[in-house]
Amino acid sequence: MTVSVVQFGGSNCDRDAVRALKHLGIDAERVWHEDGLPADTEGIVLPGGFSYGDYLRAGAMAARDPIMDEIREAAADGVSVIGICNGAQIGSESGLTPGAFTTNASARFQCEPVHLRVERPDTPWTAAYDEGDVIEVPIAHGEGRFEIGEDAHADLVDDDRVLFRYCDADGTVSDAANPNGSTDNVAGVLGEREHVAVLMPHPERATLPDLDRSTDGAGILQAFA
Repeated sequence: MTVSVVQFGGSNCDRDAVRALKHLGIDAERVWHEDGLPADTEGIVLPGGFSYGDYLRAGAMAARDPIMDEIREAAADGVSVIGICNGAQIGSESGLTPGAFTTNASARFQCEPVHLRVERPDTPWTAAYDEGDVIEVPIAHGEGRFEIGEDAHADLVDDDRVLFRYCDADGTVSDAANPNGSTDNVAGVLGEREHVAVLMPHPERATLPDLDRSTDGAGILQAFA
C-alpha cells in the first residue's frame, strides 16, 4: 500500500509519520498539498502540526484547501484516511468525522503521555488490539478538547463510533484521566465508515523503538500494512 502523508504549510509531524510508517514496512511519502494526491495513493495521513498557523482556529483553513476535496472523494471510494492531532482537527473541520476540537480545559498546550482504552477492536485502526486494551500514546496539543452536541453525541455512541477514550493505566475512564476536558473522554472517533478515523494522540510518536518510550501506537498505523 502506498500512503500519502499530506503536508500543509505549518505541518511539522509529516516526517515523523513517514518514518514510523516506513519502520513498519509501509510505503509512504510526503505530499505537498498544492501538488494533489498521487494517482497511486492507497492510504492517507493528515499529520500533526500547525497548518496555516492555526489561524481562525486549528485546522479550519487546511480543511478548506483544495486537496481536501480529493481526500473526501478518496475516502468515499474506500481509501483509508487517518487524521492525527492537527490532522484530526482538519478532519473534523472538513466533515470527515463528527464533533470539533477546541481549546483544552486547562487553556494551555499539553505535551505528555496518556493512556487510551480501545473501544472498538473491529476496525482497521484497532485490529492489533482487543476491546478494553490500554495503550500509551503521547499527546501534544493546545486545542484537543473533543466537543459535540448532546444529540450528536448520543448518535456517536449509539452508532459505536468512539474509537478510543482517555483512561488511567488500569483502563478506568474518569475525569482524572481526561487530559483536556474532552466530552465523554473521547480521544478518537470514526467517520461514517470505519476506514476513516481521527484521534488527537500521536501514534507515530509511539512506534519507533529507538525513542525509548511506548511503541503501542504501532498497531494503529499497521492499518496501512
